[in-house]
This record gives sequence, structure tokens and C-alpha cells, in this order.
Amino acid sequence: MTRGPLRRVLIANRGEIAVRIARACFDEGLECVAVVSEADRGSMVTRLAERVVEIGPAAANQSYLNVAAIVGAAIATRCDAVHPGYGFLSERPELAAACVQHGLVFVGPPADVIRRGGDKVAARQAARELGIPVGDGSDAIESVDEARRIAGQVGYPVLLKAAGGGGGRGMVQVHAEDEMRDAFLRASTEAAAAFGDGTLFLERYITNARHVEVQIVADAHGEVIHLGERDCSCQRRYQKLVEEAPARAVPTHLREAICGAAVALARALNYRSAGTMEFLVDLDRETFCFLEVNTRVQVEHPVTEMVTGVDIVREQLRIAAGKPLSLNQTQVGLRGHAIECRLNAEQAQAGFLPSPGTIRHWTMPQGEGVRVDTHCHDGYVVGAHYDSMVAKLICWGETRELAADRLYRALGQVRIEGIETTAGVLRDLIGHGDFRADRINTRWLEDSFLPQWNARQVA
Repeated sequence: MTRGPLRRVLIANRGEIAVRIARACFDEGLECVAVVSEADRGSMVTRLAERVVEIGPAAANQSYLNVAAIVGAAIATRCDAVHPGYGFLSERPELAAACVQHGLVFVGPPADVIRRGGDKVAARQAARELGIPVGDGSDAIESVDEARRIAGQVGYPVLLKAAGGGGGRGMVQVHAEDEMRDAFLRASTEAAAAFGDGTLFLERYITNARHVEVQIVADAHGEVIHLGERDCSCQRRYQKLVEEAPARAVPTHLREAICGAAVALARALNYRSAGTMEFLVDLDRETFCFLEVNTRVQVEHPVTEMVTGVDIVREQLRIAAGKPLSLNQTQVGLRGHAIECRLNAEQAQAGFLPSPGTIRHWTMPQGEGVRVDTHCHDGYVVGAHYDSMVAKLICWGETRELAADRLYRALGQVRIEGIETTAGVLRDLIGHGDFRADRINTRWLEDSFLPQWNARQVA
């Protein structure tokens, strides 16, 4: 399959991922066009793009979620392709389909793959047909009574999860039968509000688990490879705060099996572009089960880049242009260890409430093995309209211990005035004995670390 060369890419996103895509375009020799809302007129990506188009008010549903406005901007500026980044429209098949309809290349999977991958029930069925473990649970459930019946068979606790989305929205843990009615209503209502689909399914809740995901890339020539796995077990309210690669706490045979399952599923879905297959590892049973497919680049992709040397966003651009992958599976090697922290404009001591404001001073750490992905600078206004992440700090080392040491020091060198950030609590997390010894699971941050940390702040 061949396609004319890409020349100009529209970046259909904001924040640090917009800056990240702009830099990848520069490295790939492509021009880029930035779309911005009224609130983002002075954002960093406007300094990097060849052209800037304002597409609407601050409200996301009138700007970054407006398919017609984004496609119209791409056509008006004679772009060849649209890169959706992550979040917003990145996993909406409507944008991918609209791009194709108007002769634009969508930098991501085809619309039908996004639909099949994004439907968690359908993705579980595809995994099951390949013999990939999916864990105890259900397909789509129709009612509270059906949920109670299945939960009784699976055994409490269970998780109710949205079939049409992720990110922790529409996900509720249920500990007993008498909690099911309220939990079902809450999960379904939240799922409908977030994704336009209140359909739920149910999974057995694994108490001592690690959240492991595999980065895959696939081209239009039939080549599918994985770039190793990431451990994303440090979570608060099902939102990832710290990610690392590789997942050294997981036994090698499980890591190899998980990576193999990820490639097999990508092939079955006829996947193209970069994507992530997510799994849950039961540490007590030494088993794993498939969770979901993310049909986009992940927030945490830099840790994989740090240990493989592969620029994942550039691979996306190459694939979109019809080129083959720049390497094959035998050429993929993992070197050292990388850890990423998501730095948010939040008040950790006040329950992680947002902390909008104008940044008066902004200094980020530098040094060997230190990478900072951000869109912020002196004078930047952190508003309340969008996600509160202001930067990602990623540190690499020959060993996990060295990577953690560098990240601990780097977090201590963050100097930001004008807003509060989570740098302090993240530094305490990275310095904690349990984290250093890799003795954590998906509940550790909320059940162990944060209660201890909050108690120290009060004292």
C-alpha cells in the first residue's frame, strides 16, 4: 500500500501532547497546524506551529470535541493529515471517518478498528476467541438483577465498568449485593454522561493486582510489533499517576505471555498505528487477564521511548504516510528503566482539588536521564476548563533504583510559583520504601500511601 507523502499535519489537541506532536512533525520534516480554543490562544504550541486556527470557545464540546470545526480547519489550511493525540476525539470513530470522507489521513487506526477496540465488551470477546484470558465477569449486562446474579457467581467484590469508555469513568467497585442497585445506577449514569452510552459489564475485582499494558505499533504492510510493557499500578481513583517500563515486578514468563497476547490481539483487530493493550496481573495467582484496548498514543508513552529509543509519535506519522515500521521485532531492545510522574496543578492536601492560576515562575529540572514534556512557561495561565496536568517528568537509569533516584532529585528541583502542584506528594511517593522495593499494587496508593501521607500533613 502506498500513499502520497504527508506535508502538513493538523494537531487536533492541546497541552503537552500538542507540543509533543509538533516536535515529532519537525523531526519528521513536516509542517504542522495547531487548532486552539479561545482559552489557548497563548499556548506553547502556537509558537511551534506554522499556522494557528482558533476553532471555538473554551468549552471542549465547542472546540476540541467539535469534529466539523477540526476537519474544516484541516481543509482550510490544506493539511494532509490530522493527529488527534490522546483524550478528546482520539478514540472517537467519528473523527477518523470524517477525515477519510474529506480526503484527509487520520493518524491513528481506521474508524472500524476504533469502534471494535473501543467497545470493551467486543474487545473482550475478540480476546476470548484468541484464547487470551479475560478474567471472570460478563458481557454487557441489562439490569441490576442480572448484575446481582453474575456477581453472585463470580464472587464479591466486583467492578462495574463502562463498555464504551475508560479513564476510570463509569467504574464502580461493589462489595456486597445490597450495594449493587445504587452502584449500577451511578456507574450507568456516569458512563452515559461521559461516553453517550450507559452500557455496563462486570469483572471480578482482583485485590492484589498490577496494571500492565503493552505498547504495540502496526503498519499497513502487515507488520505488528510490541515495544515492551509498562507498569501503571500507581493509581488514584483508577487514574494513573506514576508509570514505568519495564514491569520488573511481574514474573518474566507472564510479561512474555502478555506481550505475545497483545500482538495477537492487534493482528486479529487488523490494527494500524500505535496502540496499547491493557492487562491485569493477579500477583497471588500469577495469572493475567485482558482489560481493554486503547486505540491511541498513551500519556505514558515516553517511558517506552526512553527504554527502547523508538519515537512512537514519529512512527505514527510514518505509518499514516503508508511507510513501513522503522524496525522489526528482533530489533526491539529494552535498555535500563524509566519512570514517569504526571505533574498536576492540584492541591494534594485538599483532596487534589484543581489549582488554576497564572504561572509567575516556571523552572523544570535538567540533567542526564531527565526528560520533561510540558506546554507551560512563565506567564502561562492554567485554566479550569481542561485536564490539570501541567508536565510529565520522566527519568531513565541503568537500573530501576537509579531511575527512581533521578526522579526523586528531579522532583525536588521543580520550581513553580503562582499555582500549587503535586510535585511534593509525588516526591514523597517516589521516596517511599514500598515504592522503592516495588512492593505495590493497584490499591497501594489509595489504601496505604495516601492515608499515611495525609496523616503526616495534619501532624
